[in-house]
Amino acid sequence: MVVEEDAGMIDHGPAVLPALVFDEEHVPVLVGGAASAGRFMVGGATIVIGRAGMVIIAEASAAPARSGVWSADEVRLIGPAPAPVTERLMGSPWGTDESSWPIHIAVRLGGEVLYLGTAKLSQAGTSNGVLTDCELRFEAPLSRQLLNRVRPPLPAVDLPGLEWLRNVNDDRAAALEQFVTGWYSAAGATEPPANRSSSRLPGGLRQLYRLAKQRPGALGTQNRILPESDLHTDHLGEMLVFGAENQGGFFWSLLWTLDGPEADPTVWFREFDEEPAAEQEPLSGFLIQFSLFEASMGADYLALPRRLTATQVAQLTQALHLVPLRPFWPWAPTHFYVAPGLVVRVSNEGGEEFAVWAGATHRSALEPLADLPVDWIRFDG
Repeated sequence: MVVEEDAGMIDHGPAVLPALVFDEEHVPVLVGGAASAGRFMVGGATIVIGRAGMVIIAEASAAPARSGVWSADEVRLIGPAPAPVTERLMGSPWGTDESSWPIHIAVRLGGEVLYLGTAKLSQAGTSNGVLTDCELRFEAPLSRQLLNRVRPPLPAVDLPGLEWLRNVNDDRAAALEQFVTGWYSAAGATEPPANRSSSRLPGGLRQLYRLAKQRPGALGTQNRILPESDLHTDHLGEMLVFGAENQGGFFWSLLWTLDGPEADPTVWFREFDEEPAAEQEPLSGFLIQFSLFEASMGADYLALPRRLTATQVAQLTQALHLVPLRPFWPWAPTHFYVAPGLVVRVSNEGGEEFAVWAGATHRSALEPLADLPVDWIRFDG
């Protein structure tokens, strides 16, 4: 196969590999010959499969709905995929060890194809036996320069602002509404629905249920606020359970009485059968913290570093705004830092290392973190 070196270099992995330009006519060489090759399209990407491997040729694009390079570490296929592609990626129909089949990644740039290296399957989703989406990890991550060529940066859009932050300690109901309506797009309705939640619920919960009529994501992605119809008391009839961890490992509740609801009650965290522990913020602050946590968890664009020291956390959050609330979550006290379109949470379980998770509504919101001296597990910027 005749190739020539491209100016870009892959320089973030354990090896330094050249990016190569090659003629598509030579693709069969990578898959074991033209006679056994099949050609398919998946989400705008061309996939060639042969008896000795697979070549994926994507277009240079940053569109989330199309197959292509997602980050310096990751390629995504957006299905549905035809059966041969599903079978090759999800199993070995001919009894061959699929881990021995190389998956070659390339991107079309105008009239040339740029070879980026090999990748391995890391995650896939199926529906009725059909591959719907797929993530592949580069064996040698791309440099920032090369990444910007094969996944051209999208122009910045109107990011959710920080007007809500000014109201956190003055008007928490306004802060919650401003954050939720800024972060989540309304689902179709043109006018806010009437607030018909039970008057026996505290105002903060009634407000969140009203917002969730148009923005269901406000009730959570990782953990969740229970739908109003699923609210229930605990086995003693003393606590109203209103929130739960996604696997049922813990839940949040309020003291339940036959009297009218307390205006801003204490939120109680309980793990399994352990004694309940009070969240440091009452319901009004808790709902803001819950919303920030879930917004970061469900964000389209993530930045996940390995454990950080206090010095590294200070560097990462230097240009961000601290949300002025007491720590969230008794398990691992958590603070939140924000910028337009970005939520960063920092947790500590009592040791010298910190767990950090950043979620953004748009790739451009992660740019301030790109050049930090941090070891990223995942970086979608």
